Amino acid sequence: MDRLTNTIRPYAWGSTTLIPELLGIDPTGRPQAEMWMGAHPGAPSRLDRGAGETSLSDVIAADPAGELGRAALARFGPRLPFLFKLLAAGAPLSLQVHPDLAQAKEGYENEERAGIPLDAPHRNYKDANHKPELICALTPFEGLCGFRDPEESARELAALEVDSLKPYVDLLRAHPAEAALREVLTAVLTADRHEMAATVTELAAACTRLGGAQYEAYASLAHHFPGDPGVLAVTLLNHVQLQPGEALFLGAGVPHAYIGGLGVEIMANSDNVLRCGLTPKHVDVPELLRVVRFEPTDPGVLRPEASPTGEELYETPIDEFRLSRFVRAEGAAPTELTAATPQIVLCTAGDPTLGGLTLTPGEAVFVPAEERAELTGAGTVFRATVVA
Repeated sequence: MDRLTNTIRPYAWGSTTLIPELLGIDPTGRPQAEMWMGAHPGAPSRLDRGAGETSLSDVIAADPAGELGRAALARFGPRLPFLFKLLAAGAPLSLQVHPDLAQAKEGYENEERAGIPLDAPHRNYKDANHKPELICALTPFEGLCGFRDPEESARELAALEVDSLKPYVDLLRAHPAEAALREVLTAVLTADRHEMAATVTELAAACTRLGGAQYEAYASLAHHFPGDPGVLAVTLLNHVQLQPGEALFLGAGVPHAYIGGLGVEIMANSDNVLRCGLTPKHVDVPELLRVVRFEPTDPGVLRPEASPTGEELYETPIDEFRLSRFVRAEGAAPTELTAATPQIVLCTAGDPTLGGLTLTPGEAVFVPAEERAELTGAGTVFRATVVA
């Protein structure tokens, strides 16, 4: 097994303190948004097996059957099918959705045929894969996830007593749920930007006046993204506050945005994002409306299911990744982690030992398929693998 060296991405929304605090290092004063663990070409983890440092992606490419195992190789091809991250949001991320597998394949092929460069700012599909994801809180974590009942949004907007919001309130109450959500989101994203900016300013002032966690979240978003239509769009969503150990699964077509906190995130290995707002980046309204699932949903906060081995599993309907947690007390019996699939094991507390490697918070290890891996010592680790 291999101790990994991982890249920290300095996106502007990143916290300046949360990742350094976990790693036990001094902050640099600059945003540290995501630490990537895996073999994504954008920032693959690095390791050293005695011949100098090399990327995990190159190691897998040299021996995919040996590193991934035959079952994972047969099912997902010669690549690690997930990307594992530490995510530290010091400011809100963009409001976004991800396509399902069929939509991703179609969108990617269409843009390839159109000759749109992969790095073009208006390109929607960077690959032909879907991007389901799971976020598990390490600190209190705030986000927005999935549409709520339109009547709830209508009541909340009506309570603000802002005249320019009344047409949206009426639309939310005039149609069945799916039609109402589609009409309002379409109206918000296609409205005159000058008029929408004025509406968002009034909405923010009213939210500040009324107070409360949800209204405060909207006011904060308006502060970060003045005049952005996404501020009004998020009033259609469930406001979620996760406690450490709780998680959210985000499937295809589900609009979501992270507002703040530190979490462990795992996703299928894809870059496909369609943005709805809270961003200066490209918003393709017609394609977005094709991908979004306009159905009210419970955000479905996940809590891990414990097993006799001490493994706590976060159940999801996805095979490209499987996330679990071990919270080990001093003196606990060793736990066997050997598996027929590849694994990345991340320490978030304590100083447990995996296969002779003692880990500190923020350190991660890659375990090739079939390699013996025994976990001992006290601490908390997260285990990322696949279902094959």
